[in-house]
Amino acid sequence: MPENGTRREPPAIVVTQNDETTPLLQDQNKNVIPAEQSQTPGDNEEQTVIVEDVKGVKLWLILCSGWVGVFLGAVDASIIATLSAPISSEFKSLSLLSWLATAYLIANAACQPISGRLTDIFGRGPGLIFSNVFFAAGNLICGLAQSEGVMILGRVVAGIGGGGLMSIATFLATDLVPLRKRGIIQGIGNIAYGSGAACGGVFGGLLNDNSSWGWRLAFLIQVPPVLVSAALVAYLVRIPPKVSQKSYLARIDFVGAFLIIVFLVLLLLGLNAGGNLVPWVSPLPLTTIPLAFLAAVGFILWEAKAAQPIIPVRLLLRRTVFTACMTNLVCTMANMMALFYTPLYLQVRGNSATEAGLVILFAPIGICICSVGSGYLMKRTGRYVALGSVSLCLQLAHVIILTTLDETSPKWHLMLSFFLLGSGYGAMLTITLLACLAAVDHSEQAPITSATYAFRSVGGTVGITIASAVYQNILKTQLWDRFGGLPDAGVEIPKIRDDLDELKHLPEGWNVGDVVSVFMGAFRGVWFTALAMVLLGLIAVSLMKQHTLHSTLARNERSS
Repeated sequence: MPENGTRREPPAIVVTQNDETTPLLQDQNKNVIPAEQSQTPGDNEEQTVIVEDVKGVKLWLILCSGWVGVFLGAVDASIIATLSAPISSEFKSLSLLSWLATAYLIANAACQPISGRLTDIFGRGPGLIFSNVFFAAGNLICGLAQSEGVMILGRVVAGIGGGGLMSIATFLATDLVPLRKRGIIQGIGNIAYGSGAACGGVFGGLLNDNSSWGWRLAFLIQVPPVLVSAALVAYLVRIPPKVSQKSYLARIDFVGAFLIIVFLVLLLLGLNAGGNLVPWVSPLPLTTIPLAFLAAVGFILWEAKAAQPIIPVRLLLRRTVFTACMTNLVCTMANMMALFYTPLYLQVRGNSATEAGLVILFAPIGICICSVGSGYLMKRTGRYVALGSVSLCLQLAHVIILTTLDETSPKWHLMLSFFLLGSGYGAMLTITLLACLAAVDHSEQAPITSATYAFRSVGGTVGITIASAVYQNILKTQLWDRFGGLPDAGVEIPKIRDDLDELKHLPEGWNVGDVVSVFMGAFRGVWFTALAMVLLGLIAVSLMKQHTLHSTLARNERSS
């Protein structure tokens, strides 16, 4: 047993840490040895313990214990999509709608990258338990919040837990399932995510519309199952961490974690404030946005020389890893723009939160079909590049439909659009993750998985923020252009922007149809922004290289 107290669970295999020059198809027998015969690693080395193949019921129980958290995390994310309007209206601050989502996602983005390193050091099980507890605490705070500040605090705490729930469940599958079979397993994990996203929207809308507790019950009701998930993890998950003689604290990249948090906070603060709370030429956006990019540069420079970085920058220089991560970034931006602004679009038209949730329900149907389907095709063929381009074409069709919407568009257009979104996005997540895993060594799979999740989280956060900036600026400009000459415009226009219920109580001389048409123009700006993101994603995914999808955990086909 190493001096730091790490528990070893034989039979297992230890893989020494490789560098970026290690060939993908090397003779694995040269660097894979039985754990019980291994040497104690050097001071600056870590060794990856590859567990014995776990099959049958035990494997599925372990994976399902992680997928429970994935499902609940997705429920929480989509609940806020349909409830953001009623929550913001209760607090009389619809202009801060994006913070209900971004407060959660910024914590996700900050915690997901470091979750790979922390669970390499402390183990997957303890990481999942910690994430479940924080997720439950965050939802409890949200459900009891009496002010906007407390509500945002609850979203941050829940985001810390949710980030771990999403990424660590993927680490479990990576630890236990060979690459060639990972496509199907990842597809099932995406079904858990998609099902949660669908149930969250509908469930949240139903509770808001039919419960005396309203939207608060949607948060409080998540707490008991999250705690049950934590108990399942504590009982089932027994995956050993990496072996090292260095102390726990010496192996954590605190500077890198601090820099990425500073980058995200400053960037989001500047983008949310610019044109929304203050003019773009005000000191707040003019200082925070440049400082955010300085923090990003500092993060890259630090990670490039760090001995054990939270995101291995050198791996991002590989073409497949970089293009796959960029695809995740821009496609998640487009996905979150649609997910958060379509319910608002429907509620402006007069639909309820429940009806908005039912429309989003068509996305997970597509996820279920294409996420597992793409995994099956990769298992049979071992190829993924062409599949990636097909998945982006489906997303492109989705956003093209969105750009045609107006106040009279039938809802079946949206249902078809969200089916295409789920089909394309679900397949893309599976394909790009496997592409990244195939492009790196086994010992680097947790950090690179963390990197893909970080790009998704940053994409979701920045996507919602950019969409909010586009939406609010277009809405504000067009409302003043069309209604600025009417009496009390200075009072009424802020009310319209902050509370959708104001559309039912417009003063004399304000035509509701004209106001709604202004909202449609603002939504159209969001849809065209999403279109640009998907086009960038299509270019990126087509540039991935084909790598071998191995059939064994040790990536040694001769042992299969």
